[in-house]
Amino acid sequence: MNSAVSTPTRLKTSAMIASIAAEGQRTVAAPFGHALAALAESRPQIVGLSADLAKYTDLHIFARQHPLRFFQMGMAEQILMGAAAGLAHEGFIPFATTYAVFATRRAYDFMHQAIAEEGLPVKIVAALPGLTTGYGPSHQAAEDLALMRAMPGMTVIDPCDAHEITQAVPAIAAHDGPVYMRLLRGQVPCVLDEYGYTFELGKAKMLRDGRDVLIVSTGLMTMRALEVAEQLRGDSVDVAVLHVPTLKPLDEAAIVQACAREGRLVVVAENHTVIGGLGEAVAGVLMRHRVMPAGFHLAGLPDEFLAAGALPTLHDRYGISREVLARRIQGWLG
Repeated sequence: MNSAVSTPTRLKTSAMIASIAAEGQRTVAAPFGHALAALAESRPQIVGLSADLAKYTDLHIFARQHPLRFFQMGMAEQILMGAAAGLAHEGFIPFATTYAVFATRRAYDFMHQAIAEEGLPVKIVAALPGLTTGYGPSHQAAEDLALMRAMPGMTVIDPCDAHEITQAVPAIAAHDGPVYMRLLRGQVPCVLDEYGYTFELGKAKMLRDGRDVLIVSTGLMTMRALEVAEQLRGDSVDVAVLHVPTLKPLDEAAIVQACAREGRLVVVAENHTVIGGLGEAVAGVLMRHRVMPAGFHLAGLPDEFLAAGALPTLHDRYGISREVLARRIQGWLG
């Protein structure tokens, strides 16, 4: 009876801009848009550009407060990146927003040649990262981190929540070089402030310690990791969570120190394909430093084109929901 009641509830979520917040979870509206608009008050070099998606990347808030510093480029992502590069050459700090699939797949060469090779301070802020929409492969950027990590000179960030996005905006604006940052938009959960967390570019942070399992996570999967840790505590499983918001440059020292603890299972959790993301990056770090944890598992998206559908159902299907991730970890513990 219970399962029959719960299934329709999970299926009614909108496929396109579905919320990742749990029912009753504390959220903040449009943290990126508000943070950028506030920062621009004291940083006249900041400009905003979008490829016909300002409303869906929360950049419309910046546009409303700074209309003369906002540029609507239309549905032309290559032109978006080229224009951002030109503005950066003239001394501006452009924030270019679009969906992650369009930035990384459609405009990759423009980012590579016009922005990254020139070392320009363009900040590419990309919505719908990983599996945060149910519209299928055309809109699911499951491989964006792998593509951006491979680009020389590109700093890559995957923030967890509204608290981190608000702090990351001034940090990436101050960074002298190009940045790719995944974006959670709309009503974004807020959890990291409860852990006294402060974002630092290039730094991983241990949010909680535990003797049995270490979850190394990034982006929204840190939120899930913290939920899993609380759930497994009821089963007497002690879970640590290391949050890695910056995938490039990677905080190798923090990862080695956390993973070297004897007898602890290591699970890398990410909202990204298991190919070329945080999991393989962590595996490479451990191999280079000759660290051998008690066990090592990847909890990411499979190497396949993902299905379309309701977001909670897809998260269950691909193993990144709280309930399924907790079961997977229990299985790996034996």
